[in-house]
Amino acid sequence: MTEPNFDKCLYFTISKLNRIITKIAEEEFARIGLSPTYAFLLMLVNSRPGITPTELSEKLFVTPSTITRFLDKLEGKGLVHRRGEGKRICVQPTEQSLEIQEKLDTAWDGLCPRYFELFGEEMCRELSRVTKEAAEKAR
Repeated sequence: MTEPNFDKCLYFTISKLNRIITKIAEEEFARIGLSPTYAFLLMLVNSRPGITPTELSEKLFVTPSTITRFLDKLEGKGLVHRRGEGKRICVQPTEQSLEIQEKLDTAWDGLCPRYFELFGEEMCRELSRVTKEAAEKAR
């Protein structure tokens, strides 16, 4: 039997790349004690106080139940709070969350230079464009 060539499989190649770029993002956000996904969620809440869990789910492309778990964790850390406004639940940043926004921005700003160093700026921009287009097509 011949060995399979996984490099011809979209799932395998995307997963391989994802592990590489995730490691870089985890290193950048580890400085503030957050995973990249928690940090992205927090940046959204800080920039849009009153955002709903549904909006967060759509923007981060994760299920509503996952957003609920993430919000539970961030609420436990004192970084967000939820409040009901009629039938809507709105997510608000706390003072502590707003105080770490500069650190979030620094970690965020550290991603592109590291990716550019690894892949080159042109390839990074093209990979972002193509993967965004593919994800939108798959929705």
